[in-house]
Amino acid sequence: MSSNAEGPDLGEKLSAPPDFNGPTTKRQMTDILCTVLLWCMWIAMTGLGLYAMQQGDYRLILYPLDYDGNLCGTNKGQVDMTDYPFLYYVNDFSGGVCVKECPKLENLTDPKTLVTYSGLYQVDGSYITTDDIAMADYSYNNDTLACTETLCYPNNDPEQSFTSYGVNMGKGFSYYAMDTYELMWRCVFTDEARDALDAVVNPNNENNLTSVIGTMASQNEQIKEGYNIWSNLYGDLWVARYYILGLGFGTPLVVGFVYSLFLRIPLVLPFMVWFSVVATIAIVFGGAYYAGELATEWKNADPPMYTDDNIKIARYGSYALYAFGGLLAIVFLFMRKRIQLAMGCVKEASKAILRLPLIILFPVIQALGFAAFMIVWTVYSAYIASMGEFKTEQIDTVPGLFISVRYFVFSDFIKQSGWFMLFCFFWSGQFIISIGEIIFAMSISKWYFARDKKKVGSGAVISSITTSIWYHTGTAAFGSLIIAIIQMIRSAIAYLQKKADEMDSSLAKAILCCLQCVVLCFEKIFKFINKNAYIQTAIFGTSFCTSAKEAYCLIMRNAARIIAITYVSGGVVFVGKMFITTLTTGAAYFVLDHELRDELYSNIGPLFFIALSAWFISGMFMGVFDMGIATILQCFVADEEMYGDSQSMYAEGSLKNWVEDHGKSSEKRGCME
Repeated sequence: MSSNAEGPDLGEKLSAPPDFNGPTTKRQMTDILCTVLLWCMWIAMTGLGLYAMQQGDYRLILYPLDYDGNLCGTNKGQVDMTDYPFLYYVNDFSGGVCVKECPKLENLTDPKTLVTYSGLYQVDGSYITTDDIAMADYSYNNDTLACTETLCYPNNDPEQSFTSYGVNMGKGFSYYAMDTYELMWRCVFTDEARDALDAVVNPNNENNLTSVIGTMASQNEQIKEGYNIWSNLYGDLWVARYYILGLGFGTPLVVGFVYSLFLRIPLVLPFMVWFSVVATIAIVFGGAYYAGELATEWKNADPPMYTDDNIKIARYGSYALYAFGGLLAIVFLFMRKRIQLAMGCVKEASKAILRLPLIILFPVIQALGFAAFMIVWTVYSAYIASMGEFKTEQIDTVPGLFISVRYFVFSDFIKQSGWFMLFCFFWSGQFIISIGEIIFAMSISKWYFARDKKKVGSGAVISSITTSIWYHTGTAAFGSLIIAIIQMIRSAIAYLQKKADEMDSSLAKAILCCLQCVVLCFEKIFKFINKNAYIQTAIFGTSFCTSAKEAYCLIMRNAARIIAITYVSGGVVFVGKMFITTLTTGAAYFVLDHELRDELYSNIGPLFFIALSAWFISGMFMGVFDMGIATILQCFVADEEMYGDSQSMYAEGSLKNWVEDHGKSSEKRGCME
């Protein structure tokens, strides 16, 4: 019946102990050292987070920084800027001043008024007042450069002013009063204001003013990225934290729970699966169309409300979604027969899940635990990112004239702390998945190894929860640590790939890409090993290494059927995860775009974490079926080795026939079907 291999490496067939009656009740704590290490990591993370909360200030990654190191809208700095929350840029070195409101000028620009480091400077012909640009008082700074007629406005001539020392074509300590719009507490020049100023100070376009003002609007690479990409990311996550929590956890919880309930019903299963396939593709293409229309709308907006970078992101995002949707359609097309076979796997697992209704609720508990961890992790990470230092740079724009610019930099300690927090995220997330897999395996194995399966109920789930947490936390920590280390290696390679892109080294990019693929394969292999090791731990109570060895030998002795059925069983699981994640991310995009459009640098960061959370939570729900199939299959081959074809086997007749039929037929069909 089975594809048994000869040789000592695969061990001997299992033999049933005289008193065997399902998962062992004589257990001891396994892999205690890994439990200690996990707690040490959490304690270290907490200590680092509390230290960061004392030393840092999350406002540093949210609010703009003026040229003198004051945070607009806060009392952080030499001067209380609470009443001046917006930053008006004065040069393209990120130097700016805090203002009460972003100026809205009916005439678009007042070229006779300059916004300077020391205040407003006006010459004959200016028309705006200090009420139009209510600027903070910088008179406390005796080192600040101040405008004079010679420095900023020679001969009261706008053209000479533009090339003067003070303005210096956007590289000085002053710039013209212009019409703006608000973007993340920054005042961004409108296109109309740029054109109006161009006509006055550069009528012959001799100084390429359009390029200069465009640079002022986008505020060069450093300003476009904020202080840096990490500050922008943490800032967006902080602003959208409640939406990430609600949409990233609440939505997939509800969708995943309802989806799992319907999958348990045999008659509804085919409809749910094929509906999910069509709906997933439709959502992706719908998102692509919407992003394209949005990019067009932003481009044609009058006055413009979004930067060219935002428009490009929306446009390229649309192209990426179209490509992703097409790829999904092709993948589902090739997987159609595999998905059809996978429905049979799910139907068999559903028999156990119907008898253990409480098991569907456990992913909710997992998700709540993950949400609690993410709240703490996000707060700690935001404070860690805010522990950077202010640096002052004197820029020699013209001989003898230095412009002072303050900016925010991260020390090596903060960068290393960021890597450590990433490791905490990986290990904790994988641990939550792992302990859940042990609980699922133990619950289903109790159902399988019951002579009267109708008497097994949710009590088996409750006892499995307490037993797994008390005895096998270390085993879950051991397996999850392996995956976390591999994911950290992948993250380090991704970091090097980014550096290779910056260096434009084709050889380095090719090598790193291949290395990334190899490490990804290792991650998949170890996840497979872990899952089957957890099943052995759930049944026999052994440690991780022993369980992994026994699971490997058991699988290899029955390789043909296990590999074939395991391969096809992933079809429905993949469809379910894609549907829940796509639906959640699509809904989150519309909500964020409607509620936080003007408060985020980009919604990519929050959407990424929402999608990641949705994929994680959907994996918990679909993992119930995936783990159910794997557990039933491993229980079956163990049952078969212990009892053969005798009537003493715990497997029901329908299960025996199903495993034999689908194991053989799946092997014949081959992987492409």
